[in-house]
Amino acid sequence: MQAEIVTTAFSNKDIPPPGIPEVVLAGRSNVGKSSLINKLAGKKGLAKTSSTPGKTQSINFYRFNRAFFIVDLPGFGYAKVGKSASAAWKRLIEAYFRDRSVISMVLHLVDARLQPTKLDLELSEWLDFLEVPRLVVATKADKLSGNEKVNQQRIISSAFGGKPVILASAVTGIGCKEIWIRMVESASSASSVE
Repeated sequence: MQAEIVTTAFSNKDIPPPGIPEVVLAGRSNVGKSSLINKLAGKKGLAKTSSTPGKTQSINFYRFNRAFFIVDLPGFGYAKVGKSASAAWKRLIEAYFRDRSVISMVLHLVDARLQPTKLDLELSEWLDFLEVPRLVVATKADKLSGNEKVNQQRIISSAFGGKPVILASAVTGIGCKEIWIRMVESASSASSVE
């Protein structure tokens, strides 16, 4: 497995021109995007993790096996940043999605322990509007009991109109194999269309 960080974009001009397929990780601050990247890569320090919400303030491009990028978007929600920084993040993310033909899918990350929030539902509606293929991934599932997993998977799926939900954990690795398969299939399909 080859995995490396290639680009860190703090503004529109830093976003690289479209090339290989991109799998995008989107979700609230502190939902575990960076931890999931590290687990998928099999490298602990590839993506910087922090217990402080909003640590990722840039769009980070990680190249996997030279075949596709995993693109880590800044988290949204309760990040401890001012309104001007939050508005700048929003503009950066919107600019990224605009005219980005190489996005093969979005992994919409939510916290498995919680009901989807208003912000989660707004992101879902926005991705529907953009007509971007996506997979709902409920992170931190290792913190749930067996019964809680079943209940939360049903609750989260229902909140997103019956979309399938993969329960995942960057600690135990549950769900990661299925996520990996879906990413590779998505990137391969996008490559064959080009």
